Amino acid sequence: MHSIQSAVDSPDAATPEGKVLDALCRGYLTRDAALLASVYADDAEFTICNRNNPPSKRLVLRGRDAVRRMFDDLCTREMTHRITQPTVGDGRIAFSAQCLYPDGCQVVALNIATIRDGRIASEISVDCWDE
Repeated sequence: MHSIQSAVDSPDAATPEGKVLDALCRGYLTRDAALLASVYADDAEFTICNRNNPPSKRLVLRGRDAVRRMFDDLCTREMTHRITQPTVGDGRIAFSAQCLYPDGCQVVALNIATIRDGRIASEISVDCWDE
């Protein structure tokens, strides 16, 4: 079952930040890697921090193509995504991604991104999952 709440149910929906967040929500819901990658700047940096990539050895994806490859992998996995706590600020967005695999394994990610010229310039994701 796919579920998603509207990314932005406020006047912020018309802002560049609100539009990016809405596209991310739709992309996660439909597992659309192309849509997800489309909101990143050509020179975007996406930093991932988790058990496999601890703070001292974070994974940093550089460029939209690298981010797209990550989303290509993510979107081929049998899981559902739900975006919660969407937040829009001046030049920033934040959200929580709740993911569920068919075997019941859950993943939670907290993401904060900086928006430049209507695209994500940098993002950090801190995530954890069931073992």
